[in-house]
Amino acid sequence: MRSARRRVLGVAGIGIISGIAGSAFIAVLNSALHADNRLHLLLPFCVIVLARVATNLYAQLVVVDFTQDSLMDLSEALSRRIIATPYRMLERIGPARIMATLTDDVLMLAGALLAVPSAITNIAVILGCAAYLAYLSWQSAVALLLFAFIGAVSYHFLLRRSYEAFVRARHERDTLFSHYRGLTDGIKELQMNSGRRRAIIDDIVASGLRSRALNISARRIAMVGDGWAQFMFFSVIGIMLFLMPAIEEVSTESLTGYAVVALYVMSPLWALIGALPSFQRGQAAYDRIDQLGLTLGETTAVTAPLPPREPGETALEFRGVTFSYHDPDAGPHSFELGPIDLTIERGELLFIIGGNGSGKSTFVKLLTGLYTPDAGDILLDGAVLDAAHREAYREQFATVFSDFYLFNRLAAADASHVDDHARSYLGLLDLAQKVTVTDGVLSTTTLSQGQRRRLALLSAYLEDRQFYVFDEWAADQDPTYRQIFYAKLLPELKARGKTVIVITHDDRYVHLGDRVVKLDFGRVADVWRAGSGPLDTEEREVVTPT
Repeated sequence: MRSARRRVLGVAGIGIISGIAGSAFIAVLNSALHADNRLHLLLPFCVIVLARVATNLYAQLVVVDFTQDSLMDLSEALSRRIIATPYRMLERIGPARIMATLTDDVLMLAGALLAVPSAITNIAVILGCAAYLAYLSWQSAVALLLFAFIGAVSYHFLLRRSYEAFVRARHERDTLFSHYRGLTDGIKELQMNSGRRRAIIDDIVASGLRSRALNISARRIAMVGDGWAQFMFFSVIGIMLFLMPAIEEVSTESLTGYAVVALYVMSPLWALIGALPSFQRGQAAYDRIDQLGLTLGETTAVTAPLPPREPGETALEFRGVTFSYHDPDAGPHSFELGPIDLTIERGELLFIIGGNGSGKSTFVKLLTGLYTPDAGDILLDGAVLDAAHREAYREQFATVFSDFYLFNRLAAADASHVDDHARSYLGLLDLAQKVTVTDGVLSTTTLSQGQRRRLALLSAYLEDRQFYVFDEWAADQDPTYRQIFYAKLLPELKARGKTVIVITHDDRYVHLGDRVVKLDFGRVADVWRAGSGPLDTEEREVVTPT
């Protein structure tokens, strides 16, 4: 209704016309059964049948288009909302829940939307038949309404219990999706460890059994409701056919009308009752989508271009920056980064080193604008970074994260020469025999991890941003490609005036940079000029620029 009110009301109106035509069909049929000359009813009969078929078909066709449009709009809106959501919030929600919403919930909602025009038509048929019963006998109509009220109240109680079971089953799907994600993402580890394999299969089976039990419970309750509704319906028929004639005289035409109405209304009534579980699942899916939307927040945040540089300011600066994950399960042992005080000059080649757990990955997410500091300020060229400029700030960075994702389309700054530039670097990185590029699209990304990381480096290199961040890029590269990375590509970026930040746990190459920053336990433990600090006495691998 919010997205296409006029269209929905139009479908509802067509459905009502179709329902009225169906009810009129009963009246014409009953009259024809008792008329001496039925020919005068042929034209109304044909008009009513054509109206019924045409309107019902039109409503269905409109809703098919409307449903697909709505689902496309919904998927696009959810995708945009996900992209616009703060990265830390997405980490808390988890990919399993997001994927379940984009797949299961959207499809369940589609099934409910497709059932709408039939439900409207069937309701109109039922109401029209009730009106015709009132025309034949107001007592029968009162009995019908009374039993309908009792049946509706009791059926609503059963439906509520069924809906609660559907909601719990939907929550269980999130858990099942998380296990499926572990199955696909951790397939190497699973094939190496039989105990881990048994554990994840046990988790999948247990979650599947819980989901199965909840779905069966929901459907059984719905079936009990269906049985109760049928019992109430047949009770009304029995009253009309047997009890009413015993109380007062009823004409044969009226009795025939009761029977015809009862037989005719059975199909739309059962169809309507059968559609209710679909509406329940659709409502549960919509609630989950709505909850995810509220969790993700609004996408209308104000964005603005970065302010012009202050005179003499050409640096990126951290002033008292702190960040904590605020994990309630970790208690007092949750990790905290900072306070960090650090200045990164433009055009500088900076190495960030530190052991596991020192805070390098968290620092990268703060540096690139994915995380918002809990306290302190990040300044770019003298201007404090705020929410309005965060998106423009992130656009200054080309990155290869340690857990990077490789897209097959290159996001090059110079789209007109992207293929030529890409081919030259594919040759340099020894990938020209495995990957080709056409119109900025890579022929494949199905490569080894080291080869995929080299492709990610190529993609970042072609973005031509002011800042380049490489997080543990050389961790799984052999000496040849490390040589190319440290001795050729990094100096080339620096020569082009780019600011390059390299995060590594390997200190053998840091003498090639301008400065080295060491992180330890979330703090800056030391900063020194490359070639003049504590690394002078340590053995380094000799790297010669080529």
